[in-house]
Amino acid sequence: MSARSTSGEAAPSVRNRARARVIAVRSRYKASWAGEIGRELKALDFVNWITVFGASLLWSALPLIILLSSFADERIDDDLSRHIGLNSQGAHIVRTLFRGTPAHGVEPILTGFLFTVGGVVAVVSSLQFIYERIFGQKPRGWRNLPRGIGWLVTLLALLAVDGVINSPIRHETDTVNLDLVGLVTTTLFFWCTLHYLLAGRLAWRRLLRPALTSCVLCIGFGLFSSVYFSPLLISDSHTYGTIGVVFTLLTWFFLIGAIIVLGAVFGAAWQAHTEHNQSAPRSTDPR
Repeated sequence: MSARSTSGEAAPSVRNRARARVIAVRSRYKASWAGEIGRELKALDFVNWITVFGASLLWSALPLIILLSSFADERIDDDLSRHIGLNSQGAHIVRTLFRGTPAHGVEPILTGFLFTVGGVVAVVSSLQFIYERIFGQKPRGWRNLPRGIGWLVTLLALLAVDGVINSPIRHETDTVNLDLVGLVTTTLFFWCTLHYLLAGRLAWRRLLRPALTSCVLCIGFGLFSSVYFSPLLISDSHTYGTIGVVFTLLTWFFLIGAIIVLGAVFGAAWQAHTEHNQSAPRSTDPR
């Protein structure tokens, strides 16, 4: 009887210890940065929003490229290939996809312009709304539109300047120094973007970590893109033709949308976790 009783008491004891460990792990997870990220992604409805944002990005970017290519600006194709990180063969495939014979007809240009404007408004509105959701700010609706248009004009101007000066600088400057400059400027761009699109409702210091994480993820995605997308685009072009290239570009735009959203989510979770640790009462030594 005593042996049975001992074994019977041991089994609940083991289960209780296992249950206690599970509860402890869950508590640590909830209090950790990873737990904060999980809650942010769940509250944001991440998958649906990156789908909407990626589709809006594609809807605006491709008509814009086609519209600008209709004026025979060869740099548009080269800049797209450079941002994706394509090799010379992949860049040639993209160039043949968009260049063709320049068209100056009123109807194609007007149609491309209307699709571009509609897509741009959708992209900016989605990005502003996503930032408001991530940082717990009340949506401003159409009042955000002027800021979004101002940010977009600035972005296009920066991309144009980057396209003009990037190639000469890259040939004359050390790659390491150029990467450091890119790290700083990208961080500053995201920092200003977050503050501006949120209408200055959050202090600069609270947006530094989201800017850093957004920058790091974008640089990491750029390295991944340079390795992954050239073989993929070339393979899809040989296998499926033009439609295969379009699907490759689709994938790239959707991943860009996911990276932008994840950068803000990671940074917001990092900032919230830091603020929580700073505000938590410190334990005192009873001795």
